[in-house]
Amino acid sequence: MTTDHPFAKYVKALGKGPNMWRDLTFDEARDAMGMILAGEADPMQLGAFLLLLRRKGETGAEFAGMTAAAKDLFKDQLPDIKPDYDWPSYADRHRQQPWFILAAILLADQGCKILMHGIEGYTDGYAPTRSGLEVFGISQTTSLKDAGEALKTQNLVYLGLENFCYPLQQLFDLRPLLGVRTAVNTFGRALNPMNAPCQMQGVFHPPYKDSHLQTAKLLNQPNAMIFKGGGGEVMRNPMKPARIDILLNGEVDEMIWPALTDVNTYKWREENLAPDQLLKMWSGSIELPVPELGIIGTLSVALKMKMPELSTEELDNRAAEIWNSRDKSRFN
Repeated sequence: MTTDHPFAKYVKALGKGPNMWRDLTFDEARDAMGMILAGEADPMQLGAFLLLLRRKGETGAEFAGMTAAAKDLFKDQLPDIKPDYDWPSYADRHRQQPWFILAAILLADQGCKILMHGIEGYTDGYAPTRSGLEVFGISQTTSLKDAGEALKTQNLVYLGLENFCYPLQQLFDLRPLLGVRTAVNTFGRALNPMNAPCQMQGVFHPPYKDSHLQTAKLLNQPNAMIFKGGGGEVMRNPMKPARIDILLNGEVDEMIWPALTDVNTYKWREENLAPDQLLKMWSGSIELPVPELGIIGTLSVALKMKMPELSTEELDNRAAEIWNSRDKSRFN
């Protein structure tokens, strides 16, 4: 008599007939992802699990449970210092410049400590986050301990996923094999590896916003700004109103930031993707009004968690003041 594999119950729960499948609980999702990250699931089970989740649509409880399983792997490596902001960057194919890096630099210049973390992403023909950070000399650290040390003297540091949760990085590497993104592309954004009280989250598709919000709530994230971001990153599109799900001191709200321009014809995917374009934007040697407003708008959203009493208009104006008063020669 054969016995079912221990992981089979989770595939079974997701994969039974049309009227018999069910969502996983937080604890089940945590246990299932824990087994996956420990290498205890067969590759066939792993593929079935991820694709069944995607096909049915993941719940906030499932995302939160899987996030908790990943956090279990590095909870004993946390440094003493906590950043003010968690800034995930998990889009794998940047077809536009990562202008949000400039917003993060501006936020750091206000005295906020920021941990940016993410995956390498595609490079040929794309504009990944890491090469953008490199042109500004922003530290790309090699461990949580290293990131903690860097944050003692710097306000913005970066940590690659492979350097603090390698088993999860391996799941991101399945994207070319499966042909689609999976739950890991979503819950990676919720990792907040150093438990910062304020979190920025850009999502690929608006229907996922509520799942991100529920995940943040279940993980007891006190403050978060969750919105459809340009290219799936933390980047506000200034040509459209931004409908943002908000957690402020644990309370849920929704705010709509108005569009910052009447222009609606800027083509993000036709940008020059050379990393030095970011430096040129900072120094003012190129003028791209729509991306500039995107930088300002992204900073405005981030500031809401530190200045909750300000209106969207006041935040946009404050962010514009910070941008306009930047030291343009700083990175020469």
